[in-house]
Amino acid sequence: MAQKPKPLDETASVRAWWGVELRNWRNTRRMSTRQVGAKVHLSATMIERIEKNERQCDQALASLLDAAVEAGGALIRLWRLVEKEASDEAAHADKGTGEAGQGAAEAWKEGMLGLNSPVPSEGSHFMERRAFFSLGGVAALAPTAFVDLLPSSGPNALPTAVRPEDIRQVLAAADTLAGWDNLYGGGGIVGSSSMGLFIWAKGLLATKYPADLKDDLYTAVGRLSVVMGASAFDAYAHDDATELLGFGAWCAEQGNNWHLRAAALNWRARHEIWRGRPDEGLTYAESGLLRADRLTPREQSMLHNARARAWAKMRNAGEALAAISQSDKVFGRARDGEDMPWMAYYDDAQHHGDTGHAAFDIALMPGQTPELAISRLETAIEGHTDAYVRSRALSGTKLATLTMVMGDPQQAVAIANRALDEVGKLRSKRAVTDMEELASASARCARRPDVAELRSRITSTVNA
Repeated sequence: MAQKPKPLDETASVRAWWGVELRNWRNTRRMSTRQVGAKVHLSATMIERIEKNERQCDQALASLLDAAVEAGGALIRLWRLVEKEASDEAAHADKGTGEAGQGAAEAWKEGMLGLNSPVPSEGSHFMERRAFFSLGGVAALAPTAFVDLLPSSGPNALPTAVRPEDIRQVLAAADTLAGWDNLYGGGGIVGSSSMGLFIWAKGLLATKYPADLKDDLYTAVGRLSVVMGASAFDAYAHDDATELLGFGAWCAEQGNNWHLRAAALNWRARHEIWRGRPDEGLTYAESGLLRADRLTPREQSMLHNARARAWAKMRNAGEALAAISQSDKVFGRARDGEDMPWMAYYDDAQHHGDTGHAAFDIALMPGQTPELAISRLETAIEGHTDAYVRSRALSGTKLATLTMVMGDPQQAVAIANRALDEVGKLRSKRAVTDMEELASASARCARRPDVAELRSRITSTVNA
């Protein structure tokens, strides 16, 4: 017998009331949470949590849900009260803040989906750096921040007005850093060289610019922030990554760029999944798919891969395999020339690597088989060029681990040694973690001379 839905307390808040009304309209239309979720590109679980007020909703999603359950605008009208309640609570909270905090908060505006701006965490390493230490709170990521750190004259000064050439410089810097990150890892040259670029680029947002350059400017600065956030993630500077990826997503909203928003939310999803929070990662991935009609097939596929990884980490093989299947389906519709330049990395090798990493976690579950993961990872390793050393190394390490677990240590050692050759060229904490997991998987075969030699080499490499 199906479990009776948990009673909801509509008196807790207006937002809770809104969730109750969503469930009422869904039941009136005799729709399941899965049916509603399919209409707005969310999982059944996510719809249920929105109804229970356990997951946030925003104005854009509220409108989509109103249409999905054919509420005739009733949910949209009620949402205005949700926003008023949130506004009243924010105003009440602000009464105890000083003028500096209020001024910083005013610098943030809602983006194209009405999302709230990211709020930096007080313990962030990003916030602790000397250049930002005195700024505090939201000011550290507000558009006007960092301006005082730049000279008023000389070669490093901000321009008096933003030109298209300045925007192109920011994009070129982002592309260069992304290339270095793929070659050397986030713990290498990227982290050491990027902060000055970011301060200068960020300062452009507080500089005079023509209205017709606004979207391009925010897109460029957001792109740089996402690249730096992804690199910080690879270096395990997790607080930095959270701040930078959040700011990149906000810039995408301000620049009305759905493609950059998808890229930012993909990285936020992968970051949360890696940190052991797959449910949060799934939320970001599904948020990225909210308006899938505005994304290219590669962008949709990328986000479905994040969904697959999240479900696999939550040990839900069925949902993970369904996400991989959906990713394959949309990737098959991809055409050259339709994507933003930063999606150039997402080729056939990357697609197989991303789905292969999700399939790796599935293969380790009871009753599952390794064939899908092995095939995907082998295709990725073969397809990655030397420009993507880290991706090739990560897939190689996963394949070696799976081969070891499946009982073929001789083949696993051969695969692992090739991956180690490349890991030794990187400064990547993710690559180190995967190698440590391979070492753990090989422990039961440690008496074999070839495995013992491999384990010694892993220790030397990760400690270098």
